[in-house]
Amino acid sequence: MRLLLALTCIALLISLSCGKRTPPVPPKEKVQQRIELTGFQRGNNVILSWKMPLRNAAPGSVANIARADIYRLAEPLSAPESMSEEEFASRSLLIAAYRISDNDFGGKTLQFVDSLTFAGQPVRLRYAVRFVNSQGQKAAFSNFLLIEPTGKIAGRPESVRAEVTQNAIRILWTPPENNIDGTTPPNIRGYNIYRSESKAVPAKLLTPTPVNGSEFDDEFFEFGKTYFYFVRAISTAADGSPVESSESEIIEVKPVDVFPPSAPTSITIAASPNAISLFFPVNPENDVVGYLVFRSNDSSIPMEKWQVLTAKPINVNTYKDEAVEPGKTYFYYVKAVDKYGNVSSPSQIVSEKLP
Repeated sequence: MRLLLALTCIALLISLSCGKRTPPVPPKEKVQQRIELTGFQRGNNVILSWKMPLRNAAPGSVANIARADIYRLAEPLSAPESMSEEEFASRSLLIAAYRISDNDFGGKTLQFVDSLTFAGQPVRLRYAVRFVNSQGQKAAFSNFLLIEPTGKIAGRPESVRAEVTQNAIRILWTPPENNIDGTTPPNIRGYNIYRSESKAVPAKLLTPTPVNGSEFDDEFFEFGKTYFYFVRAISTAADGSPVESSESEIIEVKPVDVFPPSAPTSITIAASPNAISLFFPVNPENDVVGYLVFRSNDSSIPMEKWQVLTAKPINVNTYKDEAVEPGKTYFYYVKAVDKYGNVSSPSQIVSEKLP
């Protein structure tokens, strides 16, 4: 009887454990293996780009990415645009094995630069990329990217330099003398100017439309900040589309404000029984922080020897001088001061006699 009861309890426990529910396990994310390849010609290079997956797969898996193999096939312009992966694999040339690190994931866009040796020749370049894992297993090819390179692309601008003015950083350059295939005159329809605030940050295009000529004024800057600039010429491809040249050398510019503000103008003066008051318009410069007021009893004294009435610049455009005596004549002038310590030239001299 006791044995029967024990066996019954064991069977009951087994049945309960078999019916126990566990928390659902989320499906393992599959790493994208097929690359979406984009690219374009810039100067004598083809720039290839592709977006990486958010994360890598476990080591040993075919989805674990160790490198990206980059292939290129040069074919006649008359060749059919469609091609099977098998034919491309047998005819194409492996031009690079791009090593992938853990830092390359997270949806980053990677680039490879292929230096052109076919520019100006009647060929079409067909590119494709595919991932390879650490065991050498290969994923499928990306889409085929077709590029018809042209040699009638202007060389890069030279001798880039900068001139700092009160209102702008002026970028100047020397136009290229020929195209990348050596022909002249250079195929130039304008220039693009780029700027960044760090070499580690991608540069931004400053010119929404191509610049004619060989200089550009960057009016949106701050004194004391560091900027990096480069210039690219723009050429017209055979199909009429714009193609940029390689970038010029990068120049570093840290503008320093050494430009004094303009002298205050339209100074007016008024006397009351116990004071003389000065009034003047606000200076037009945005960086003016105050004004210095000077006085003398004798206008023939050199202006640099006049008495300074303001120990530090005042931030209002009026001044009341109460240290005056009846019956005496006083002469005044005003200087503007900007936030960088630059001081303007003197205003015109005004005078008044206290009653």
